[in-house]
This record gives sequence, structure tokens and C-alpha cells, in this order.
Amino acid sequence: MAASKKGSVSKGDLVYIDYDAFLTDNNKLFDTTKAESAKNAGFFDEKTEYAPLPVLLGAGRLFEAFEAAIENAAVGKETEVKLSSAEAAGARDPKLVETYQLKEFHKQDIAPHPGLEVQLGNRRGTVMYVGAGRVKVDFNNPLAGKDLVYKFTVKEVVSDKIEKAKAVVKMDLGTSDGFEFTISNEKVTVILPELTKFDQSWPVARFKIVSDLRKVAEVDTIEFVEVWAIAEKKADAPKAKEKKPKAEKKDAPIAEKKADAPKAKKAPAKKKAE
Repeated sequence: MAASKKGSVSKGDLVYIDYDAFLTDNNKLFDTTKAESAKNAGFFDEKTEYAPLPVLLGAGRLFEAFEAAIENAAVGKETEVKLSSAEAAGARDPKLVETYQLKEFHKQDIAPHPGLEVQLGNRRGTVMYVGAGRVKVDFNNPLAGKDLVYKFTVKEVVSDKIEKAKAVVKMDLGTSDGFEFTISNEKVTVILPELTKFDQSWPVARFKIVSDLRKVAEVDTIEFVEVWAIAEKKADAPKAKEKKPKAEKKDAPIAEKKADAPKAKKAPAKKKAE
């Protein structure tokens, strides 16, 4: 990572933060960027990358009150901020709790149970109740109606242009592995890795990346380069040497016949052992 900038940060900066997030009413940890914190809370996932989170301040990716606290924080110093439910996910809306027929889930090979997160159409919800052939789903944000506490540290403010580009891609796609960048005063060129050819989230992430790269690189043009290369052939295994066909014996030129002398009889050839 690039070297940290001293002092406080401001709107428009691209920063990396570490944080632990708690529910105020029971002090339960519900989110973190730290592997040790996740292990202690009992929800560590080996498939999850625990690392400082890239954040473009002012882009509206975090709760507004949380972003404001980051903007006024000192680099390298742990800071705590409390958010009321109104400042976080807002109040719960009873109208966002809906009931479905159980058979609708069975058609999609889903066995619903309380606590299961489900995708219905373009909405994501949590199953609250299953019984009597019905399933009740809550489409409220899981944090709706809850007060929160964030304990966070700004690890660095990114200043290098290439590192900014990497941070933007990681922020919008979840990873920057395999991406390469060329940045000039006129445009940013992004050479795409293989994963973008198969990742279903790439088409949506691409538009976010364009918007954010324009902000951090201060250019109008973003160019994506997709490379399709033929894989190198593996060295062929050594083949058995082919036997060269024996040269055919040419008949010797027939000499002028001398007077035939009586020929001795040849002994019969012995049969080769089979």
C-alpha cells in the first residue's frame, strides 16, 4: 500500500479503514474487517478476505454519519462513532414484511427456514416464519431500527495513481487481482484479467468503476482492454523414434553372361525357430 498521509482526511479522499461494528443494545459484533474479531465473535468465514476496506469518501457507499466521522478522523488513530437507527438503516417498515406460498420456494428448490436470506425477484430478504404452507419474509434492512457503534481506524490515505485505481476496482468488484493499469493525463487504461470474462457481477461493477475512476484520476476517458491469448502448448512427450524404412536394394547391373558353369546345388535353408 502507499504511504499514509498524516493528519486528518477529507471528502473526496480514497482511504483504507479497519473497523469493528456493534449493535448498541447488546454490544454484539455484526461486521468487521479483522479476522481475529470475526473468530472471537464466532462468524469467521475462510472464504471471506479480512483486510482494510477501501472507501471513496463522498461516494455514498457508507452511512452518511459514518462517512462524516471518517472525514474528521486522524490517520492511524482508533475512533469511535455512535449512530442512531435514523442515522443508520432507518426505522423498520412493517409493510416490507410479506407472506408467500411455500410451494413458490419449492419450485426454486429452496427449503426455507427462519434466518435464511433469500433472493426474490430483485429484492433480498430474510425468512422470519415457515408454517401452514406459508413463508413470511422480511425485506427490511437487517439493521433497520437498530442503533450502531463503529470503532474504526483510518489506515492510510491513498495518493499514488496506480494504487488509487487498484483500490477503486477492489471497492467496486471485491478484488483487484490480475488487473493492470496505465494512467495518463487524458485517460485510464485498464487491462482486464480472465475473471472478468466469467464473473456475473462484472457488467454492473464496470459502470461503478468507470464513475469512480473518473473522480480519483480526474480524467474523462476510461478504456478497458480485454485480452484473449492462446494458451501455450505443453511440451509434447518424447515420441518413440520411427523406424526409417530400409533402403531398397537396387539390382546390380547384369554383367555379360559367361559360359554357364555347372552350379552346385544349394543346401535347403534351415527353418528359423519359432
